[in-house]
Amino acid sequence: MIHFLSHSLKGKLSLMIILSTLLPLLSFGLFSYMTASSISEEKAKLTGMNTLRQVETQLELMTRDIENMSVFLIGDNEIQRYLTTSQQNSGQQTSIIGFLTNLAYSKEYIANIMIEPMGGKPEISQTTILQSERPDIADTDPAYFVEHAKWWSPLYEEKTPMGVRRVISLIRPIRSTNTYQTIGKLTISLDEQFISRLLRDSVLEGSGEALLLDETDGIISSTDAGKLYRPVSEVYPDMPRLPEKEEAFTLGQGGERSTILYYSMPSVGWKLMGVIPFKEYSAQNRYVLALTAAAVGIAVLLSVALVLFFIQKVTRPISSLVYYLNESSPEEPIPMVPVASIDEVGQLVLSYNKLTYRIKKLTDQVKLNEALKKEADLLALQAQINPHFLYNTLSSIHWLALLGGDARIASMVGSLSDFLRFSLNGGAEYCNVRQEIEHVQNYVNIQLIRYPDRFDFQIRVDPGLMDRTMLKLLLQPLIENAMLHGIMKKEGRGAITVDANEHEQGIRFVISDNGAGMTQDKLQELRRLLAETDFSRQVVLKQGSYGLRNVHERLRLHYGNSAGLMIDSREGQGTEVSFIIPEDQEAMA
Repeated sequence: MIHFLSHSLKGKLSLMIILSTLLPLLSFGLFSYMTASSISEEKAKLTGMNTLRQVETQLELMTRDIENMSVFLIGDNEIQRYLTTSQQNSGQQTSIIGFLTNLAYSKEYIANIMIEPMGGKPEISQTTILQSERPDIADTDPAYFVEHAKWWSPLYEEKTPMGVRRVISLIRPIRSTNTYQTIGKLTISLDEQFISRLLRDSVLEGSGEALLLDETDGIISSTDAGKLYRPVSEVYPDMPRLPEKEEAFTLGQGGERSTILYYSMPSVGWKLMGVIPFKEYSAQNRYVLALTAAAVGIAVLLSVALVLFFIQKVTRPISSLVYYLNESSPEEPIPMVPVASIDEVGQLVLSYNKLTYRIKKLTDQVKLNEALKKEADLLALQAQINPHFLYNTLSSIHWLALLGGDARIASMVGSLSDFLRFSLNGGAEYCNVRQEIEHVQNYVNIQLIRYPDRFDFQIRVDPGLMDRTMLKLLLQPLIENAMLHGIMKKEGRGAITVDANEHEQGIRFVISDNGAGMTQDKLQELRRLLAETDFSRQVVLKQGSYGLRNVHERLRLHYGNSAGLMIDSREGQGTEVSFIIPEDQEAMA
């Protein structure tokens, strides 16, 4: 009997069916429990995520309203006049305080609005602040407001005549609408108690709680005030790194585990997090378990009753197919087998016939590929020969120009030949600094002949850097950009300078010109476009800045995301572009 079950197809199918019916019956209890728990958990996750999404919408409206209000305030004419005049005007100050008070009282979630002038004038605030622990991003990052228009602070406390309150503030510099110089600072404080009530009213599942985290994952608001000011990793030690988009995951093990709901607010860098204990939705569904067990028992009985019929139905045509194939001659091509039915066995025979036809087609394809490979080898050889033909031709033109006494043509052709030879040197990606400088000089020589008396060019390189390794073809696109969009757009003779010096991080290259420059708005837009990670945005930069984007992306691809171009420009004064070749990356090259 055992021999029959282990060697015959009919016996194997019988054993498989018995196992496939009995094992699910024994394990279905645990499976049903896990399924019911999973359904309950998914329902709680869905409900919780919808709740967090509603809270996020309300917070988004509040923060957007505060940011819009800040833009309105920094452009207000009366505030601009107060900050730009040196004399103190008590009437003007009183008018501004009344204006700020009306704005703050119209929004329940605004705790305070403060304007801090530069130059010694007293600050203006609709609430008296006795003591404040407000942090200042300029203390740790002095250049923060050069790159950013605003900053949301972490949670801090302020002491007022009404008591101590917790606030989160939007801080942004106030710049003159005429000179764009910084003339003050605007602070709009958001009341944490209002956010706490909003989180408390969200009503997560059972004893669940909601938290609001800042961009450093510090807790800035919570339904439990005892968790404020602490990093979330301290409150939940097993918490992994939070994802960048909304997600729900499980934290902890056993009965102590919890469901973590996470929703990000990228506009302000905040994160909403909900915590639901597993015990809130892990009760067993006994009715479902009993009903499932009964259904499984009936299914097993029906399977056993019909097993002989199905085995007989399946094995008879398969046995006939095996016999037919065994009778075919191995010395002849594999024959097509006639299809006797359209059931699974018929489909198997049909698939076998398709496989036979596919083998024949693949054989023909291999022959075709061999022919295409030979053709590709010939094309590759031709592509390799063409650059040498170009170099030799340019060299002949160079000597003919010398023999004809035209030194300018000879110089231009010689520079072009060296320029192309370096650009097409077998696809190498790296070179030493000396080769890059020579390549740039060849390019400049050509341009000086094309545009005489239009610009002066100077290279200053530390001699000790000449043999250092760098990514090739970085300087020439930047010099071309400086010439076309800087020098050529300004009347008179210009100057382009390249400096290369030792830097604590590697080699620092600076390409500067005294050309037309660009406005601050255009500069900020260019910086924003260079910071884009979506390569499809390159089409936006095609007019005037494709060379910059090309060099910027190559630096980041070869030296990491921290590398790239740094651009500074002033309209009518010129532009400066710089980058750093990291020292450790040079060694890797």
